[in-house]
Amino acid sequence: MCYIINEDELNTIYLALCLEKPLLVSGPAGVGKTELAKVLSDVLGARLIRLQCHEGLDESKSLYDWNIQRQLINIHLSSRTQGSEKTEEDLFSLDYILQRPLLQAITQQEQVLLLIDEIDRSDRDFEAFLLELLSDYQVSIPEIGTVKATCKPVVVITNSGERDLSEALRRRCVFLYLDNPTIQEEASILRARVPDVLETLNENIALAVAMLRDKGSQLGYGNAQLLDWARVLLMLDADRFQKDYVVNCMEQLAWNRENITAVMESYGHMTDSSGNRAGKNAGNGEIKG
Repeated sequence: MCYIINEDELNTIYLALCLEKPLLVSGPAGVGKTELAKVLSDVLGARLIRLQCHEGLDESKSLYDWNIQRQLINIHLSSRTQGSEKTEEDLFSLDYILQRPLLQAITQQEQVLLLIDEIDRSDRDFEAFLLELLSDYQVSIPEIGTVKATCKPVVVITNSGERDLSEALRRRCVFLYLDNPTIQEEASILRARVPDVLETLNENIALAVAMLRDKGSQLGYGNAQLLDWARVLLMLDADRFQKDYVVNCMEQLAWNRENITAVMESYGHMTDSSGNRAGKNAGNGEIKG
């Protein structure tokens, strides 16, 4: 699995691992925050446990819920067997709990990576609930008591900035900001992930995406979308076709009228009025204006 990252960002990740503190990864949508967590789990050989945040997320969806059906079955079975009545302590134990991602992460005997994805989509109450887990890697269950991690999980929290996070949460984390990649980095991603795409086509794609961002487009081009676009160009042999064909390929990445307009305007800047080529020769083919 390949992930392009610079040395400063890599040092920040290393620092979070050494300090055993959560890594708070912020940045625009599509820059590779979630992908970073996936690659890190692969590098560390740690099982990935993911909690997808959303509005209304609470303890029953993120921490645990009681397996009521199993409790009722055991009560029924014990009532039919003389001398095997279940006590309250028996029924309210870890054996009768449905573990959600947060509890799973601290009860594992093996190394895990807990990904708390898009925390800015959750409510502030959920942030407050997280503080105990992130401070001491433990959670409190009223019927059982405190459950503490035997093997501390690696924690990665992603944030796209839809709302401000609390200072209490920020203090407990090592902060990493991922920005949109440069043209050179974008081309490197394409070369690593879609090796079949021609070198000059990589450069043209990266240049087009950079121009869209400079125009303030909210397309949110991320690695996944960019790779899909490169595959579309390759499948259609777009490097050998005319301007209209390439524009149609670019529209595959736009999901509303404003974005399509931005795509068309940006491509217009890549060709001049005399019909100069939008890119260099690519093997025997070329992108023509």
